Amino acid sequence: MRNNVKMARIQSDLTQQQLADKVGVTRQTISLIEKGKYNPTLKLCLEICYAVNQSLDQLFWNDQEE
Repeated sequence: MRNNVKMARIQSDLTQQQLADKVGVTRQTISLIEKGKYNPTLKLCLEICYAVNQSLDQLFWNDQEE
């Protein structure tokens, strides 16, 4: 799944470690999410959204064509 987590994190002026600390996961988990190699739970997706002040659609929306 493609996502916009990295861009939102950078716009929020957060490092991977800072975002990880805010949402209660490891930096490695954030890295994997940003690379699309880890599918986070809905709860974790929402925590990330709150941390970077973005909506679920803005960060994780998948077009049906994909």
